[in-house]
Amino acid sequence: MTISAQTFDDHKRFLWGICYRMTGSAADAEDIVQETFVRALEKPPADMEAPLRPWLAKVAVNLSRDQLRRRRRREYFGPWLPAPVMTEGESPLEFDQAPTQETSPVARYDLMESVTIAFLSALEALTPAQRAVLLLRDVFDYSTDETAAALEMTGSNVKVTLHRARRIMEAYHKYRLGDLSGRAAQMRETLQHFLSRLATGDIAGLEQMLAADVVLVSDGGAEVNGLAEPVFGRNKVLRLVSKLYKAKRSVTRTSLSVLNGEPAILVERHKVQPGHASFFTMHCELDDQHHLRRLHFVFAPSKLSALKHPNGA
Repeated sequence: MTISAQTFDDHKRFLWGICYRMTGSAADAEDIVQETFVRALEKPPADMEAPLRPWLAKVAVNLSRDQLRRRRRREYFGPWLPAPVMTEGESPLEFDQAPTQETSPVARYDLMESVTIAFLSALEALTPAQRAVLLLRDVFDYSTDETAAALEMTGSNVKVTLHRARRIMEAYHKYRLGDLSGRAAQMRETLQHFLSRLATGDIAGLEQMLAADVVLVSDGGAEVNGLAEPVFGRNKVLRLVSKLYKAKRSVTRTSLSVLNGEPAILVERHKVQPGHASFFTMHCELDDQHHLRRLHFVFAPSKLSALKHPNGA
């Protein structure tokens, strides 16, 4: 079997989107897409007359499940967060906006919501099988039979697995907002106020922006310094954020960008000590009063490779 450049281009973004949602890793998604096409060349589908995409998706999803299992078996220092990706301009998720890839009205989650940091983090509570079933059924609108065929499960097993996955996702739904564009506008405004008050040292103003039960999570991946455990509570989070910014204010530059479908902060630092991040991202979740309820910092350099460095590096 030969695969033309056109065939590769026709399917790679779709496959990348599935693999990224399955693994939460841009680098893993890239590797799995490449491996999927290698499989197509070495062990092509038996029915060469059938559409190729379902077969490719089946291979990609199952390779993603294997990768997810391997990752979870490895020891990981501190909390794990998804790898951020750009979702404005040209990005691997560009296909999500294409008219031919519109999500069915019966899908529970639209394509952009399903790449938000909050959604991907919530998926971590699922088993690899639950994650695959939920994504295929509730994001990509596969039927029960199509999902069963892709994952080599029975239809009844798919239904039971989906029910359990949806029940676990109820914690995510507690803070879920359906209007993504409205939420993004509010998040951008909130982050702008946050940066302004941080820059001017307005501690009282920052305190008012934080929910009483705010949680701060950082992911250094054992590559650079990060917190071994989440930090809970307004006072502790405020003290940590303001202290760190004040100590590095003269060598810190911040900007807003759209990552994973939502506004986020890019932070660049000069003259950092070994073991400290020189470039990282901050993502947030808001409660229904527009207070910051979760702050996610991604420090691990390997997780930021898909982003354009502010200096163009």
